[in-house]
Amino acid sequence: MHEPIPTLTLPSGANVPRLGQGTWGMGENAVAEAGEIDALRHGISLGMTLVDTAEMYAEGGAEIVTGKAIAGMRENIFLVSKVYPWNASRKGTIEACERSLKRLGADRIDLYLLHWRGEHPLSDTVAAFETLKRDGRIGAWGVSNFDTDDMRELLSVPDGKNCAANQVLYNLGRRGIEFDLLPFCREHTIPIMAYSPIEQGRLLTHPRLIDIAKAYQATPAQVALSFVLRQPGIIAIPKSSNPHRIAENRDATDLHITEDDWKDLDAAFPPPKRKTALAML
Repeated sequence: MHEPIPTLTLPSGANVPRLGQGTWGMGENAVAEAGEIDALRHGISLGMTLVDTAEMYAEGGAEIVTGKAIAGMRENIFLVSKVYPWNASRKGTIEACERSLKRLGADRIDLYLLHWRGEHPLSDTVAAFETLKRDGRIGAWGVSNFDTDDMRELLSVPDGKNCAANQVLYNLGRRGIEFDLLPFCREHTIPIMAYSPIEQGRLLTHPRLIDIAKAYQATPAQVALSFVLRQPGIIAIPKSSNPHRIAENRDATDLHITEDDWKDLDAAFPPPKRKTALAML
């Protein structure tokens, strides 16, 4: 019997599972579409009802796949999408959101993110986000790939403090945010969404991670996910189109790893001792 997936309350008041599903790489191949839809639905059936996508992924293709996967159960899904930086002007953000909604077959995106910093002033993007929120087209807004200085700047613009999340690269091998960005976001009650929480599989051959996983009759991916979920205020969004891997991801929330083993992993994957540039994929 599974323990429930831990949840997190966003600044908007929405209560979301801390383990969701990513869709990067989906929607690129028509032959794979049925399997991708089934995979997302399988994850949803296991409680991973937060689904993250973006207009960038397959140039809208992932949003189309997501829309098909959530058809008939939209009310149970927490839907996240993102706007390209070059679309993020006052007018462009609203138009991009409408295009995303159409592809998703939805009348509202629960959390709409600026994918990364671009040339448009943050004040314009935030003003557009606030308009979309007021019009009921989005439930809340946030950012992605914002470092600490970016977050400071964001919080200084009108309504910037309404930011509901910052989605960044974070996993055992990419711990730079622990030095300053993670504490900053916690101080301002802004949840972190961790994309690529298993580094697209590249972490999984590390000998120490393999040894600890064996001790718990778990997979290295489950231990890596458990590391991300161990941190308060963080949502993990692994992506998989493999039903077996999706079930594995879900089981990661049931792992209880000892402090001694976490210390071993700290030795193998040292936390940062100084500020580093924000890592991105």
